[in-house]
Amino acid sequence: MIINSQFDSGNIQVISAESPKDIVLSIRNDAQSDFYQWFHFKLHSSPFVEHIIRITGLVNSAYPDGWENYQAVASYDREEWFRVDTTFDGGNLIIDFTPEYEAVYIAYFAPYSYERHQSLIASAQMALECKHELLGLTIDGREMNLLIIGDETHSNELSDNGNNEHGKKTSKNKIWITARQHPGETMAEWLVEGLLNRLLDEDDGVARKLLEDNVFYVIPNMNPDGSVRGHLRTNAVGRNLNREWAAPCQVNSPEVFYTLTKMDSVGVDLFLDIHGDEALPYNFVAGTEGNPGYSPRIAALENTFKKAFTATTPEFQDVHGYPKDKPGKANMTVACNAVGQRFDCLAYTLEMPFKDNIELPDPSYGWSPARSMQLGEDLLVAIRAVVDDLR
Repeated sequence: MIINSQFDSGNIQVISAESPKDIVLSIRNDAQSDFYQWFHFKLHSSPFVEHIIRITGLVNSAYPDGWENYQAVASYDREEWFRVDTTFDGGNLIIDFTPEYEAVYIAYFAPYSYERHQSLIASAQMALECKHELLGLTIDGREMNLLIIGDETHSNELSDNGNNEHGKKTSKNKIWITARQHPGETMAEWLVEGLLNRLLDEDDGVARKLLEDNVFYVIPNMNPDGSVRGHLRTNAVGRNLNREWAAPCQVNSPEVFYTLTKMDSVGVDLFLDIHGDEALPYNFVAGTEGNPGYSPRIAALENTFKKAFTATTPEFQDVHGYPKDKPGKANMTVACNAVGQRFDCLAYTLEMPFKDNIELPDPSYGWSPARSMQLGEDLLVAIRAVVDDLR
């Protein structure tokens, strides 16, 4: 019996493995950080034998509440990830699983590999409407990849009111979408893959209409170092990127520094930051109600966006989510708040569950890559609902 995590996004430590029914593991912390929750490992053992795996030490994990009613995922081929019997006793996650093959991968959520990320960028750049820009390098020397989708020509030529003499809009909206600031939230990049598939589909009417008057700036993976290292929440030096937006440092948080520099150069009219939530079994958004610059205009855009998204898919809802910040009390180090305030624009954090959408459950797969990708496609409908009124 061999348990291994020496691969892309792997994370586990073996405490003991006396027999298939007595396997004790623990999760390695993010580098230079107290955060830990993401796990991903390969079990090579005898098929058709019950294995009981106990992941211990979870009282002090990043989100202990996230283990309640959670089911781990497993895969034989690293393509199809299904849920396996999992319980939580308050300190230990207990996975009870009988594999059908000699080797199986087990993870916190379906991984999105760095190799798949590179393929996504390479494939997207070949589309007629897309170009690839390298923003800079991370601490570990990986690329910060930006996809620019849509014709930027004339997008910065503004008249006093943004219209020409015929009343037609002359500037294109700049729509920014970022994902995986927290690298263990892999559902975020799955969503972006789905969004890109539709946005780059020349036969899709919604995509064609959006690209007439909008340019999309998409960063599918904000934290490639943390992704490869098997981190939950931080980059190579333990920085939580979604707390770096007030004053990003080129040394310790170059990922945010390069992104914000590019945002300043082209502008932002709509910003969506894609995440996953450990505890809440819903898809929802969190806005900028606590920002000093929050206004009735932003509130109206938020309502239009949510109404359209709710009407488009039953996977989205607006009843359950995070408590709204009181006026003027927003955390301005968070991307959504910082960008919304800096550019006076509609800005949302979009959250998906690690568990399942409790309002539309799937016992076999839970919330999954396929559902994340579909939500990305549907997201374009909500974006289209607001683009004409962003400014």
